[in-house]
Amino acid sequence: MTMATTQTFAFIGSYADADGPGLYACAFDERTGVLKLLDQADGLQNPTFLVPDETARTLYAIMESKDAEGRRCGGAAAYRFAPASGKLERLNEEITLPATTCHISLDHTRRFALTASYHGGMVGLSPILEDGRIGPAADIHRHEGSSVHPAQTQARAHSAIVDRDNRYAVVSDLGLDKVFVYKLDPANAKLTLQSETSIAPGSGPRHFAFHPKLSVGYGINELNSTITVYAYDAEQGRLSVAQTISTLPDSFEGDNATADIHLSPDGKFLYGSNRGHDSLAVYAVDPESGLVEPVEYAPTLGGHPRNFAVSPDGRFVLVANRDGNNVVTFSRDAVTGKLLPTGSEFSASKPVCVRFAEITA
Repeated sequence: MTMATTQTFAFIGSYADADGPGLYACAFDERTGVLKLLDQADGLQNPTFLVPDETARTLYAIMESKDAEGRRCGGAAAYRFAPASGKLERLNEEITLPATTCHISLDHTRRFALTASYHGGMVGLSPILEDGRIGPAADIHRHEGSSVHPAQTQARAHSAIVDRDNRYAVVSDLGLDKVFVYKLDPANAKLTLQSETSIAPGSGPRHFAFHPKLSVGYGINELNSTITVYAYDAEQGRLSVAQTISTLPDSFEGDNATADIHLSPDGKFLYGSNRGHDSLAVYAVDPESGLVEPVEYAPTLGGHPRNFAVSPDGRFVLVANRDGNNVVTFSRDAVTGKLLPTGSEFSASKPVCVRFAEITA
């Protein structure tokens, strides 16, 4: 009898023209943190953000598409991933929103994809079909309004993240300085606005992460380089601000914009990326309140760090430096939360997103 084995892979999305490689599938060495290229896929315009379904062995990537009238819009491509060979097989492409998108995620049933449009100020819900293909959009919501920063002339939805119970999705809108909570109705393929929370004008909420255990969420704000800690009422689907803290050291002078935010698997440390300071801000998380305090600001060894990922076992962090054309591996101290470069770098043109997947074969 053959024993099942679990292997860790990393997928990378990037800015790329359709005639060049934009998606990368890599084997991840859990001992050293080294990435080994297995396959790459072309044919997609700017597949910048992606999400894997480990159980179904599928991968979903956003892309720039065109509608029947030739207008730019948001699309997504579905791929089947073969862990034995590392090969990617394209299943289909589908339009997700009538404006270009910047983020994609899956609900916990893996039956729906949620997409967000920065340029259109929209969030959408698309079904995942039984064969793994992505289906036509089932529900779309457009935000309206503006705020005080020059980049906030309109609504700019930037991400959609489902909570642990798969009941609600948090949508961060950079243009409105608001975080929306939508009720997720899988039976009817619907999103219904449940609540909204305003934060300081000019903040620019971008990405969001739920604590794995506490009733707390964390939002990173692009325009004023801060992180907001929210108390989360999981029953009512409501967020309330508990803390706001800078992502930068007091000594920093210059331009900066934040990007991504993640917690360690044990929930003891929080990480956020700075573009300009080119660092990951590291915070210790209070085990009872979920509030945070700074630990360090670790250089990312590349310009314009966009998204990053903590390995499933928590031992490593991979950082995608768009302007460094590299994905850098850092080891992570489980006690202090601090990061150290391992010396391993993976070369990729304008990498944006890194996602891990543990696949059992």
